[in-house]
Amino acid sequence: MKKLALHWQILIGMAAGIGFGLLMTQFSWGTQFVKDWIAPFGTIFVKLLKMIAIPLIFASLIKGIADLQDISKFSKIGGRTILMYIVTTLIAIIIGLTLVNIVKPGSGISPETIQTLTENYAQDSGVTKKLATAQSQKSTGPLQFLVDTVPDNIFKAAGNNGSMLQVIFFAILFGIGLLLIDKKKAQPVKDVIDGINDVVLKIVDLIMLIAPYAVFALLAKVIVTTADPDLLKSLLAYALTVVTGLILMLGVYCLFISLYAKKNPIWFLRQISPAQLLAFSTSSSAATLPVTMERVTEHVGVDKEVGSFVLPVGATINMDGTSLYQAVAAVFIATALHHDLTFADQLTIVLTALLASIGSAAVPGAGMVMLVIVLESIGFPADKLAVGLALIFAVDRPLDMCRTVINVTGDATVSTVIAKSVGKLGEPNIKNWDDHFDENIIST
Repeated sequence: MKKLALHWQILIGMAAGIGFGLLMTQFSWGTQFVKDWIAPFGTIFVKLLKMIAIPLIFASLIKGIADLQDISKFSKIGGRTILMYIVTTLIAIIIGLTLVNIVKPGSGISPETIQTLTENYAQDSGVTKKLATAQSQKSTGPLQFLVDTVPDNIFKAAGNNGSMLQVIFFAILFGIGLLLIDKKKAQPVKDVIDGINDVVLKIVDLIMLIAPYAVFALLAKVIVTTADPDLLKSLLAYALTVVTGLILMLGVYCLFISLYAKKNPIWFLRQISPAQLLAFSTSSSAATLPVTMERVTEHVGVDKEVGSFVLPVGATINMDGTSLYQAVAAVFIATALHHDLTFADQLTIVLTALLASIGSAAVPGAGMVMLVIVLESIGFPADKLAVGLALIFAVDRPLDMCRTVINVTGDATVSTVIAKSVGKLGEPNIKNWDDHFDENIIST
């Protein structure tokens, strides 16, 4: 497989994983075999990516800010980044609402299907946990997400991937501090940070060597743990509405890349495809972040000064795919359970989904948690929330995989456009894991 491009290796691994998973479902012992002997390798891979995420963010972000040499450049990049993330999120929500109002998938769900889904999932631990997390999130103040961004102990924050925004906050302060002290005193610290950054990026290259085998394990597990196919068919119209919206959002990104970044969209998608495929396999923007950063900076040509800030921030607050899904899911649930929505309610969905995408970014399983908050904002009955989540729970996993691809693609698109706007989009500079391998072999 060494001669194949990485994205082809990963695609082969995915296809093999799906095929193997389908084969194992034909045997009574197959599901347990996959869980016991195959799935752990996928879990290890995801843990490796998460392990390297915090060191990568810390080192690359400090390096990026310190290399700017001018604090005004950072404020320019930061302002444009936040603005563009808000714009893309709004576009995603509007696309989702438009599609769901045209297709009306909720009107095609029979009472019998609603009853079956409710019996199967309303008391599921996944649903009840999301409801509890949403209630906890809702009980906090409107500015709680700002409070949560500031760490009281950076070492504690660095030990928890859910505290990524806190690590970003500290790294920004650290980088600004390096810009403001004497250059002679700052240089030794910058040299250390540069070295750490190079080492971490090399570790990412090493981890990616097992990516094709890891996605085989991840997809095999997804297949053997998939819900009842009959229930999935009953939710086909809803699922297709979400997927169609995600595809349209992908088209929006291609327009940005073509019109603003002046790059070929097909070339761009090819360069970031390994990150997209891993996002699909892991359903985690945070776990995919190391790969996204490597592909965008080395293969697309985004300067590390830009990518090291825009991408980590995007992984935590930019949820275009998730926001689109919430818009579709909220209207679908309301329609299926005969909760009438006014035009004002739909505007509320837009605003709430936008705010929730930022404020709930660090919450595990953020998609359905944010959906609960959106439903409550339009007056959806509290006693029907569990039933509403049960309606979509059967297809949430495959849709989560798809929307994570869009989340990651959005991050890569915004970083490319921002880099172009500040003159920091150059030529690709691809590095391989064994670039310096021969130099470090000790002759005997």
